[in-house]
Amino acid sequence: MSLTGPSDTELVSRFKGGDRGAYAEIVRRYQHKVYTLCVRWLGDEAVAEEVAQDVFIALFRSLADFRGDSQLSTWIYRVAINHCKNRRIYRMRRKVDQHDSIHGSADDDDRPRDLVDGNAPATDAGVFRDEAAVLVQQALGDLDDEQRQIVVLRDVEDLSYEEIADLLEVPRGTVKSRLHRARAQLAKLLQRRVRIEDLL
Repeated sequence: MSLTGPSDTELVSRFKGGDRGAYAEIVRRYQHKVYTLCVRWLGDEAVAEEVAQDVFIALFRSLADFRGDSQLSTWIYRVAINHCKNRRIYRMRRKVDQHDSIHGSADDDDRPRDLVDGNAPATDAGVFRDEAAVLVQQALGDLDDEQRQIVVLRDVEDLSYEEIADLLEVPRGTVKSRLHRARAQLAKLLQRRVRIEDLL
């Protein structure tokens, strides 16, 4: 990534020397990428914004201890991914986003078996035709953490194989094989979600 202005290394050095403006520049440089990663990981813009803020708070608190063993961008991505994983675990434990099916539950005798007439005409069919991005985001949400991570880093954030290998601390060949499997699984998930009538 080509940058104008001071390098990341210079900014970190200035921050360690007491220049808080250097940190503001780091935030400006990486806030969009961190937010995008959080959105793709969590599938919720409001939650992603909260997590991105938490990431930069954590970075501010720990930047003085950054030793430069990896690129600053790699370290920031690692912190962001860890925050996203933790938030997903928290949301799953709290059962956030879980709701009753509109088709009712077979285990609930008090609930009608079908709350929506499946034969009724779909008045919003045209809207759903244009929501490929939503389908992809939902499919990403169904991948396991390792698969989602590798797809987001390569296909959304456009990191190189070398950058991903450094970030995940695995060989380049492992990145390629994981990405191949993750893309195949994503394709399967999308095939299940997309009906032929949605494409016509």
